[in-house]
Parts: sequence; C-alpha cells; structure tokens
Amino acid sequence: MFNNFLRTNKFAMWFLTVIRIYLGIAWMKAGWGKITGGFNAEGYLAGAIAKSTGENPTVQGWWGVFLENVALPGVDVFNILVPYGEFLVGLGLILGTFTTFAALMGLVMNAAFLFSGTVSTNAQMLLLEVLIIVAAANAGKIGLDYYVLPYLRGLFNKDKAVTKTEAPAGKPQLKVNHGA
Repeated sequence: MFNNFLRTNKFAMWFLTVIRIYLGIAWMKAGWGKITGGFNAEGYLAGAIAKSTGENPTVQGWWGVFLENVALPGVDVFNILVPYGEFLVGLGLILGTFTTFAALMGLVMNAAFLFSGTVSTNAQMLLLEVLIIVAAANAGKIGLDYYVLPYLRGLFNKDKAVTKTEAPAGKPQLKVNHGA
C-alpha cells in the first residue's frame, strides 16, 4: 500500500521532489568540493582497512579485504569515480534525470561509506534514496524524467505499432502488432 502511494500519489510526487533536490544538493556539493579541492582516497581507504582489524573492529573483515586488495590498489580509479560519481548523482537528482538510477548509485556510495566505518549523514541519505527508488518514475515526474522516460520508451518500442480495432460490442480495443 505504501509502495503504491509512493508510486502514484501527487502529494508523494511533490514530497519526493523536495527529498530528491535536498539529496541532489548534498551530493553535488560533496562531489564539487572533491573535484575542485583535490581528492585522494588513499588515506581514507587505509583508515578503513585499519578499522577492520584489532580487538573491536568497526569495519567488517570481508570489506577490509575488498578495500585492501581491490580499492587501495585501484585508488587512482576511485579518485576519479568518487568525486565525479557524487557530482553526477547530485546533478541527476536535482534535474530529475534518470532519477531512480541516480538514487541507486547514491545508495551504493552511501553503503560503501557506511561499510567503511563512516556514519555521518550516510544512513539518513540511504533511507531517503530507498524512498526514491521505491517510488520509481513518480520521483522524477517533476523533472526531466517526465520527458526523457517516455522518449526512451518510444525508442525501445519503435518496432511495435499500436492500432485500434473494433471489439464485437463496438468498444475500441487496442491491438499491438510486433514487427512490420
């Protein structure tokens, strides 16, 4: 029921727009600060790896292994992905373009930060992103998704022609012809 409310209700559409823009500004500011101020994830990754060992680790061991064997050796890639990813997630959420995907990518980054031992606003942002993801297209109706999603649907369904035929009782009935 709540799922249907988020996906179809006009009040939810406006509420989600406010949440979307709030999150978008937060993501865009974080990304822009890293892009313009210089960003190096090496120290952050080393700190998270250190939190995965010892008597009371705050980072789970499996995540520490991932950070040590994948993220730290690939830090140059993460130094690009993180700031530009944050900025683009923010831009997508603010403009309402590919809203569900932008929220999903924000959720993935928030989860990674949480796994790495950084609570900050990540938990709050993650919960708000879940609302946007569950709401799907309704979260982007007041945004560019209103125009972009129907256009993309048309591109992917361009080989299907829709024609009207008469039903026996005289009521119009849609018939979908696949192909030529």
